[in-house]
Amino acid sequence: MRYLSTRGHADRKRFCEILLEGLAPDGGLYLPEHYPQVDAAGLQRLRAAYGNGRPGGYAALAFEILSLYIDDIPAADLRALCERTYTEAVFGSAAIVPLKRLEDGFYLEALSNGPTLAFKDMAMQLLGNLFEYELGRRGAELNILGATSGDTGSAAEHAMKGKRGVRVFMLSPHGRMSPFQQAQMFSLMDPNIHNIAIEGVFDDCQDIVKAVSNDLAFKREHKIGTVNSINWARLLAQVVYYFAGYFQATQHDSEKVSFTVPSGNFGNVCAGHVARQMGLPIDRLVVATNENDVLDEFFRTGVYRVRGSADTHETSSPSMDISKASNFERFVFDLVGRDAARCKALFHDALSRDGRFDLSADAAFVGAAATYGFLSGKSTHADRLATIRDVSQRFGVVIDTHTADGVKVAREHRRAGVPMVVLETALPIKFAETIVEALGREPERPAAFAGIEALPKRVQVMRADAAQVKAYIAGHCG
Repeated sequence: MRYLSTRGHADRKRFCEILLEGLAPDGGLYLPEHYPQVDAAGLQRLRAAYGNGRPGGYAALAFEILSLYIDDIPAADLRALCERTYTEAVFGSAAIVPLKRLEDGFYLEALSNGPTLAFKDMAMQLLGNLFEYELGRRGAELNILGATSGDTGSAAEHAMKGKRGVRVFMLSPHGRMSPFQQAQMFSLMDPNIHNIAIEGVFDDCQDIVKAVSNDLAFKREHKIGTVNSINWARLLAQVVYYFAGYFQATQHDSEKVSFTVPSGNFGNVCAGHVARQMGLPIDRLVVATNENDVLDEFFRTGVYRVRGSADTHETSSPSMDISKASNFERFVFDLVGRDAARCKALFHDALSRDGRFDLSADAAFVGAAATYGFLSGKSTHADRLATIRDVSQRFGVVIDTHTADGVKVAREHRRAGVPMVVLETALPIKFAETIVEALGREPERPAAFAGIEALPKRVQVMRADAAQVKAYIAGHCG
């Protein structure tokens, strides 16, 4: 399997090359030259591997799916990496991602039982093991540069702390994450973990990561890699839980399932797009946004319009306070027929010049819902509170604010006879203030996280300046 850039760079690379690289040299994102196809027999084989959540079943499923994309890691090693990653001890359940039934045909897929209580653990735990494995093979080191709006950072740092040959430099928007999220990151004292709080919003952090990654000389000299969802390996790991959710929601491979995904950066739902392109019988992929509705606006109108920092709302589902959806380029590349020149014209030229592009008159966009299954919707703070109260009162389940956005939008797009699975985003303790506002009580806190907000913290506050960040990285690489 070879990988190409969405912007047309001539190189074709293998998995372990792009694992350590992040962005392509031309600023594009890596995608496989083709999506492996899973036919009826293949789907049956994958269902048997998962075994309805038997012990070791998720690791077996992950191995089967990853093997379709990774041919430069020996099969025995890849299987061992999957088995080391996806254990009941780490994720709290043999099924790893059990479905929670709310009512007939309506489910939550539990993705938040990992070490940092958010869905990002599902991919990041694997990524940590892959990095350590590949760096060990090469006798090399990697300096990971990432941006987080909340959950990516803690998941990455907890997956990478203590890993040989790896340092993490994680950017986050200063004061914009919940106290719990900040504590999860800033209380880590491991010498290979560096937290940098940027005076701005998440998109400023993300812009700095891209600026550093696009400085090819600096990137090579300081061995810069990424763990954001621009890293294909992370997105690939997320494809697995769509298959696991589908198998739990159905009895037969002829049935279809829809998924609703709370989304800001488009990585989580892009993994669903990949699964659907592979042949998983997904009916609809529903994108749920908060007040930062750049993705909902696109799927309703065909206009992709990024917002500046001043127009990015600070909301009670802060991990989705994003107005430049980095992974969206992967879907648009497919939408425009994998025309790399056109994709570059949209994401490099038009966005740089105009801050927007318009595909409303494009035949591909007009047929996007039918061809790719995408629908969307928006949720507000008032919707969040109402949904959290309703789910608690009717089903006795407390959900976090992002999952509430998903449930609200999912209800607007249910179709008779098609199960709807909402991807859970995080445990509610990460957003306790809003849960108290909705329910009048604190959400349950796992014992391991008692008093986390009071722990000592180690973090550097900086201006939104790529040069300053580069100077910090250079000074801490030795």
